[in-house]
Amino acid sequence: MSTVSYDDFAKLDIRVAKIIETEPIEGKSRIIKGKIDLGNNDQREVIIGGAQYFQPEEIVGKTVIVLANLEPKKMAGVESNAMLLAADVDDKPFWLTVTGDVPLGSPIK
Repeated sequence: MSTVSYDDFAKLDIRVAKIIETEPIEGKSRIIKGKIDLGNNDQREVIIGGAQYFQPEEIVGKTVIVLANLEPKKMAGVESNAMLLAADVDDKPFWLTVTGDVPLGSPIK
């Protein structure tokens, strides 16, 4: 496994967010369109993978950890403006989260 410098790690803006909306993407079975809330009036559209394992409405309200400064990417006509972080077990995502009442937008260090 390769290593990264602390300076490279420090460039990542990893924060707490909440999934506030989801909807299927026509013709897609593995991804859905979502909206996350990062607090401070910062809401973003994202692509959420693993849709073959859940219904879109099942994850609304879930607190997740996101990479907030990833370069936007357009897929299936939707521009994704952050990436939800997840453990990957046989292609099934297990989203990283926090316990307790952590304010949206809190940085992960």
